Amino acid sequence: MTTESSELYPVTRIDQVRAATAAAGLGALLLTPGPDLRYVSGYHAHALERLTCLVVPAVGDAFMMVPRLELPAAQTSPAGRIGVEFVPWDETDDPYAVVAKRLGDVGSVGLSDRMWAMQSLRFRDALPGVEQHLAGRALAELRMRKSPAEVAALREAGAAIDAVHAQVPEFLRAGRTEREVGRDIADAIMNAGHAVIDFVIVASGPNGASPHHDVSDRVIEAGDQVVVDIGGTMPSGYCSDSTRNYSVGEPGAEYAAYFDVLRRAQEAACDFVRPGVTCEAVDAAARQVIEDAGYGSYFIHRTGHGIGLESHEEPYIVSGNATALEPGFAFSVEPGIYLPGRHGARIEDIVVCGETGGDRLNLSTRDLVVV
Repeated sequence: MTTESSELYPVTRIDQVRAATAAAGLGALLLTPGPDLRYVSGYHAHALERLTCLVVPAVGDAFMMVPRLELPAAQTSPAGRIGVEFVPWDETDDPYAVVAKRLGDVGSVGLSDRMWAMQSLRFRDALPGVEQHLAGRALAELRMRKSPAEVAALREAGAAIDAVHAQVPEFLRAGRTEREVGRDIADAIMNAGHAVIDFVIVASGPNGASPHHDVSDRVIEAGDQVVVDIGGTMPSGYCSDSTRNYSVGEPGAEYAAYFDVLRRAQEAACDFVRPGVTCEAVDAAARQVIEDAGYGSYFIHRTGHGIGLESHEEPYIVSGNATALEPGFAFSVEPGIYLPGRHGARIEDIVVCGETGGDRLNLSTRDLVVV
């Protein structure tokens, strides 16, 4: 990790979140372990049955409920320098009641979008009559606008996953199973500097027509095309995600024809990225190329998703999303064409909206790689 945590998780963020909470009409945010908590405080807490919760009131000082046995970890995390009070609790305490008492009279709270139902229900009981909303109501706008440090972290992640794709031709050959290839890729993801393997898709032959295929014991055959979609989380907390396509031997004419269409569609969407363009317009830029070539019914998912502390987050690049792109928005551009029972292809880059256009964070070849 080369991006400093002090830049990724600045001390000023808590004030931005407090203001966003008030602007969203919420009395407080209740943030439990997950990406929301990490975004605001830098603390990558374990998700446990014991409550860890950062409480950010719209008015007043933030505090963090922490199980006493987790207190040292919290204090030595980036959260230790942002000025929040740590409130340790013991095994016989009721931390939900403590939050309610300290929070006082509020009409509504925003709960972490990934909060466990067990915890949200306990908060409902501890705060009777208080409306519960998603914390994303306040945080989504902040999290979509990546800071220069966040973009740098995503660029590091993109370079790391590019390095893995560069090794894939060493792993792919006829006679190996998808699972065997996937194991090698998983090792390469960790060796490239990721802290966590988020997913490994090795979809050969007809499995390539299933966008979210995983790995299987199918033996890769000569003549197969293979979709490899891989991603992980870096020590910074920021994610990688990239899809490339491989062929064990030269592809047939049918595949080559629609792969060329897909290449042009992905290029068109990436070229369309700039401030003021809507998410749905970027989707349409890719989709139009594919539809004009007669493959529209084989493009069965959105063009992309936001990325940051989660591999899938806002903004979503999909029809119906009229959100206008702004500098700092980071998202995938990944059109696909899938012919059931035969094969499929998807090309995916992470793109950041800049001041005048899009900046691709994945630089490995987008051409079909023949191995």
